[in-house]
Amino acid sequence: MGQKVQPIGFRTGIRLPWQSTWFAPKASYGQMLVEDQRVRKYIDDKFNKQPPFAAVSKVEIARTRNEVKVTLHTARPGMVIGPRGAEVDKLRQDLETLINRQVAINVIEIKEPALDARLAGEAIAEQMKKRVAFRRAMKQQCELAMQAGAKGVKVICSGRLGGAEMARKETQMEGSIPLHTIDADVDYAAVDARTTYGIIGIKVWIYKGKYGTKLEPNMSVKKTLRRPRSARKTPRAEAAPSSRAAAESKPQQAPENSSAAKTEKKTKE
Repeated sequence: MGQKVQPIGFRTGIRLPWQSTWFAPKASYGQMLVEDQRVRKYIDDKFNKQPPFAAVSKVEIARTRNEVKVTLHTARPGMVIGPRGAEVDKLRQDLETLINRQVAINVIEIKEPALDARLAGEAIAEQMKKRVAFRRAMKQQCELAMQAGAKGVKVICSGRLGGAEMARKETQMEGSIPLHTIDADVDYAAVDARTTYGIIGIKVWIYKGKYGTKLEPNMSVKKTLRRPRSARKTPRAEAAPSSRAAAESKPQQAPENSSAAKTEKKTKE
């Protein structure tokens, strides 16, 4: 009962670094905390909630005496940078007016988006907004993560799934997820899908093995998704010959009690 720990907070300061790195006196601590929250919300609304979806997974903020350094981890760095860095310059100006401080922006590319829990959750949320079957979307993301080399994946969706009257919870899991092993590299994210029939909560756990292990793509994972209807259905004539046609194609054998068989026996004797 109640022993479920948030995996990121469980490892922060031990295995994971802090996402905000700065020191402040007691008088200005609250103001800087609110500024960090404003920066994260602005970036999330700008790049994840509206097109072009740049798939920003994580925002790290480091403060020095003179400036605020913002690092964006994204799967589509071209969308964030823009042509000749125009989008980055506009973002820097917007953040400077938002918090009234000098801002420097750094963009880091995520090599394998399938192994990022936040991006996997956002992908499921986008599919649910387009009325894709939720079980199919969950299964697809689990298989993509396992093919990319994950040791285990767990996805939980809760809410009015499929527009049902009663809210419920569905779980999809592959592999293993060690919840209380600090040495295990477990990525976690909670995302909400704002559909026409209500908000659906999506939680994603991705286990990548122990810290320091190199992941390799696993192409032996079988795809269990249904094939398209055109590929599954074959014409009846091509599928299997009818019993009557099969009987006609077989060579006819003479019965043993026929006259020809009797004459053969007499000649042998």
